[in-house]
Amino acid sequence: MKNPNGIKAFATHLRSLRDSKKISQQKLADDADVAKKTIQRIENAKTAVTIDILISLSRALKISLSELADFHIPKEKEK
Repeated sequence: MKNPNGIKAFATHLRSLRDSKKISQQKLADDADVAKKTIQRIENAKTAVTIDILISLSRALKISLSELADFHIPKEKEK
């Protein structure tokens, strides 16, 4: 994974958006036409999201793609 901080930040952002709409992982998965396991893997930062899934998630959440992609990625610590 090339950008683990970004993957983690998106995971947190997606969970927050889903929680704010008071929908379950299963409901989001159904509405986005993906497996619940896919939502779990995204929210647990176990997988990077494709543009295809991002579009499906934005439609399912009834938000714009830009809103879905509007999250802060913390800077990596210097080595």
